[in-house]
Amino acid sequence: MRVLISAYACEPGKGSEPAVGWNWVQQISRWHEVWVLTRKNNRPHIAGALAATPLTTVHWVYYDLPGWAHVWKKGQRGVHAYYYLWQLGAYFLARKLHRQVHFDLVHHVTFVNYWMPSLLALLPAPFIWGPVGGGESAPRAFRHALSLRGKIHEVVRDLARNLGQLNPCLKMTARRSRVGIATTEETAQRMRKLGCQNVQVFSQVGLQTADIARLAQFPVRQGLPFRFVSVGNLLHWKGFEFALRAFARFQSYYPASQYWIVGAGPERKRLERLAGQLGVSHNVEFCGAVSREQVWEKLAESDALLHPSLHDSGGWVCLEAMAAGHPVICFDLGGPALQVTPETGFKLAAISPEQVVEDLTVAMLHLAQNSRIRERMGEAARSRVEEQFNWTRKGEVMHRLYQEVAASLGGSAC
Repeated sequence: MRVLISAYACEPGKGSEPAVGWNWVQQISRWHEVWVLTRKNNRPHIAGALAATPLTTVHWVYYDLPGWAHVWKKGQRGVHAYYYLWQLGAYFLARKLHRQVHFDLVHHVTFVNYWMPSLLALLPAPFIWGPVGGGESAPRAFRHALSLRGKIHEVVRDLARNLGQLNPCLKMTARRSRVGIATTEETAQRMRKLGCQNVQVFSQVGLQTADIARLAQFPVRQGLPFRFVSVGNLLHWKGFEFALRAFARFQSYYPASQYWIVGAGPERKRLERLAGQLGVSHNVEFCGAVSREQVWEKLAESDALLHPSLHDSGGWVCLEAMAAGHPVICFDLGGPALQVTPETGFKLAAISPEQVVEDLTVAMLHLAQNSRIRERMGEAARSRVEEQFNWTRKGEVMHRLYQEVAASLGGSAC
């Protein structure tokens, strides 16, 4: 089929949304002829990757707004307003392109955000919306424990989503979608309320076969100190405060232990103060922001991953840790809840701050004191990533989805 993909974020060798765009394009192009509408600033990275591994069935269409629109967009500031305007210009470009190519399918891939519309749904072709996330929320019982910055952020985020859901363009996007792909069940529920009739839950994260093979070579670590690691931006909703409190309790039972926190962000000073107040500063290391290669080095030197995120539609590091043979301790929330099973780690209910600290402590002790269980979970984790989160296998699922859409229209996806 001739497929138009909207991938505002699309870069090889990156994580998060750029990786979603790039990997989705790679997989779809295995079976179909693809036109990718993306930003011009992605071009150098894409060109470098294509020089090494060409994608012969992909046509790249680079579009950006005029220079005046870049003035007030600095980093994340103004990104959503810019994205709205980009979508408007991209729609007119896509409409012109459709008259020439006559696309069989139009697919919005990034941004992975359910509360912002995709104007490409207006094109006269079957439309697939997603993967999109963002429907997850920090449980209400946890909000009083957040920093002032965190409380304000959650209020503003809720307000933005609620206002976004009133947007008639968003409802149009949902209603015109042949299929909506949600990254979590929480987002799926919101998409259905917007009018999307066919919603499927499908994680947007995955690993390349080569990465899985490399991580699989990491040996199971032996000896002391027993070491937990967390990886992520130091933001309030990442839940590192609860992990720190649990580690302090765990460390009182298991002194030969360490906790590495990898990442940077506005919560760092607050977390460092908390570590001091809890008396575990000498056992906790704040590693700062590091490269992906260095993240893997930290994983290799650790025994288990703590991922106490309160709302996370993805959770890439959970897959990397699992592929490295590490059990994962997370909450039964968002994307990690789709990745982690009782066989591969501990997926804890998130009822209250006091309860999660207690349950995190118990899970940490269980792993530290039972090497056979830790090894068994690690092996199961490696297998799960290979079977469910290998991009090659995920691509086959995407292809079947395209076939289903084509069949529903009386066409063929072959």
